[in-house]
Amino acid sequence: MLCRELIEKLEELAPKSLACDWDNPGFLAGRGDKEIKKVLVALDATDRVVEQAVREQADLLLTHHPLIFRALKQVNDTNFISRRIVTLLQADISYFAMHTNFDAAPGCMADLAAKRLGIRDGYPLEVTGEVSGVPVGIGKTGALTEPVTLDALAELVKQAFGLPFVLAYGSNAVREPVSRIAVSPGAGGSMIRYALEQKAQVLITGDIGHHDAIDAAAQGMVIIDAGHYGLEHIFIPFMAEYVARVSEGAIEVIQAEPDFPARVL
Repeated sequence: MLCRELIEKLEELAPKSLACDWDNPGFLAGRGDKEIKKVLVALDATDRVVEQAVREQADLLLTHHPLIFRALKQVNDTNFISRRIVTLLQADISYFAMHTNFDAAPGCMADLAAKRLGIRDGYPLEVTGEVSGVPVGIGKTGALTEPVTLDALAELVKQAFGLPFVLAYGSNAVREPVSRIAVSPGAGGSMIRYALEQKAQVLITGDIGHHDAIDAAAQGMVIIDAGHYGLEHIFIPFMAEYVARVSEGAIEVIQAEPDFPARVL
């Protein structure tokens, strides 16, 4: 399968039109006419991931977060971002990213996270568009199958996403069993107001700052910070399965080695 043919399949899943205006997903480097026989799927194009792509002789690196967010005025080995691009191009590895378009697309990040948590009748936290008349957007909010304690919910989050720990902010903000929750994989500070508007008792997200957390608690909502990587690494196995399926097994798919950026010491 040619690179441009695989890209068509990726964009069928998560159209670029669903991406936020500030985002930069898509075909960011390489050759569209390259034959793709091996794909490496990762969350970020870190030095470690780029080195793995070269070592494994991948033809395409597919990530969630785009390596290039802003315009590059120079592409050389003096900048850590452009150095990775140079390394990929030298190895003839094409590079594609699926970011907020994947976050919002039906069946992708928001829906995947909601399914893992058992959210019923999920609705987008922030509506950013629609597909076939159905609202889509960032995050999901909805009801659990049955109410649970906050401690039980935190344990559910850890088990559902394979996490060693989570942080709970404002544990005293909700004293009754939790039934209505919201989830927003990634950096969720901007999602707090949407979760409050939709009467969520708990928002499960990542990258929460001190002031955002205590302000949410003051308004009666608990925040479980499961980490940016902690919630979004579900992109990797999902996309690995998708690429294998749409290529009918013709493409070998490798998943990046787990790389949680934080640990408790």
